[in-house]
Amino acid sequence: MTTVPAPTTGAYVEVRDLKVEFPTEDGIVRAVDGVSFSVDRGRTIAIVGESGSGKSVTSQAIMGLHDRKTANISGEVLLGGVDLISMADEDVRRRRGQEMAMIFQDPLSSLHPFYTIAKQLVEAVRVHQDVSKAEARKQAIAMLDRVGIPNPDRRIDDYPHQLSGGMRQRVMIAMALLNGPSLLIADEPTTALDVTVQAQILQLLKDLQRDFNTAIIMITHDLGVVADVADEVVVMYGGRLVEHGSVDDIFHRPEMPYTLGLLASMPRLDRARSARLDPIPGLPPSLINLPKGCVFRPRCTYHQLVPNGRCDTERPDLETSETGHEVRCHIPAEKRRELAAERLGIAIEETA
Repeated sequence: MTTVPAPTTGAYVEVRDLKVEFPTEDGIVRAVDGVSFSVDRGRTIAIVGESGSGKSVTSQAIMGLHDRKTANISGEVLLGGVDLISMADEDVRRRRGQEMAMIFQDPLSSLHPFYTIAKQLVEAVRVHQDVSKAEARKQAIAMLDRVGIPNPDRRIDDYPHQLSGGMRQRVMIAMALLNGPSLLIADEPTTALDVTVQAQILQLLKDLQRDFNTAIIMITHDLGVVADVADEVVVMYGGRLVEHGSVDDIFHRPEMPYTLGLLASMPRLDRARSARLDPIPGLPPSLINLPKGCVFRPRCTYHQLVPNGRCDTERPDLETSETGHEVRCHIPAEKRRELAAERLGIAIEETA
């Protein structure tokens, strides 16, 4: 069996100025535009945003899943200090499964329907470990038991369609963790599950992270999931990072108007059930024809607070506070906090 890795210090994963572009007949799709963040071992960072914001493209770039013949990728993705972007494809493939692994949104389409769970898990072990089939099967059964599959020695011989959605997702988690990766990327891992199973899967991930000291990148649009599992949050919009901070920063001291819109569109227990949600107006921008200035300008209800039309012509820089809270917005920080208090009904919490 794999051993639990020793704790390390410093950021285990560092993404620096990551850009991913897809040339098409209609133009260049700028799916990810200069995104930077880091995550330590034993911690979870959540990447949130609407569909098309660049969340999944970012995670796939970290895993090296983009075809470099059809995608232009630049920047750095450091895994334990080693840059994956400049690494040969074969070397990146060797690291997948062993040092980094990914849980996809739909386990039914990720598991091969023609092969039993046993065959797929045993193969995942033997690709990275020089062990016999019997030993690989033993490891697979032990991991299925660890992720909560009942009667694992029997269920391992089932086909994917014979398992429920929650059990298939547990199989995917088992497959991802079989070789003890230091980085786990979970791309919408609970989207298709009911609330009870979703809570079980999230608790399982937290328990396994504690046991293996794994760094987790959680891709999601569900802010309820974020509040439950994340230590830090990256908010993306139009392929760009627009706000980044701790969970407390994002939920109690949000500043970017897009983040305010995401929070305002969530149901809240402290409001009447009949209260209407406050949706973000308009639609996300085309990644082929992004606005020249702030990418959120066409949907922002506060742009008039910025003089000289800067939101239309000038891309805002990513401002960083002393606590590491990053915000991309032309509106002055004090005014942003006032807007958050007014829109979300939260007290203004001054940062230390």
